[in-house]
Amino acid sequence: MYSIGQAAELTGFSIDTLRYYEKIGLTKQPDRGPGGLRLYSEEDVRLLTSLHCLKKTGLTLEEMKNFLQEGRCFANPLFPLSAEDREVIASRTHILSEHLAKMEDQYLALASVIRQTKEKLDFYNGILEKEASIK
Repeated sequence: MYSIGQAAELTGFSIDTLRYYEKIGLTKQPDRGPGGLRLYSEEDVRLLTSLHCLKKTGLTLEEMKNFLQEGRCFANPLFPLSAEDREVIASRTHILSEHLAKMEDQYLALASVIRQTKEKLDFYNGILEKEASIK
């Protein structure tokens, strides 16, 4: 079992984030030790590590909650998959596919802004070069 500080260190989250995720129901309440201290199991830490990976992809808290609502881990799937497992995987694939499409749209929009900014820089640098050649 891990203290909240140890779980935070292992997962890359702050202690405040772990408490917040528990408060909003993104994670279950961990077991409690003497004095009511939070105690995180290996399974809790694995789930939090998965959440950290999902957070890095830019998923919203609601998307992460939907992604993990079944609470299954497929790190070592058992074959053949059950119908329920296939349903969970289909749901997660849908969430990630939608998120990827949004990110690709954002990427294209950002690429356009970068191109326009470079064009403006070239334009203004051209003016300065022209002035320098006249002097």
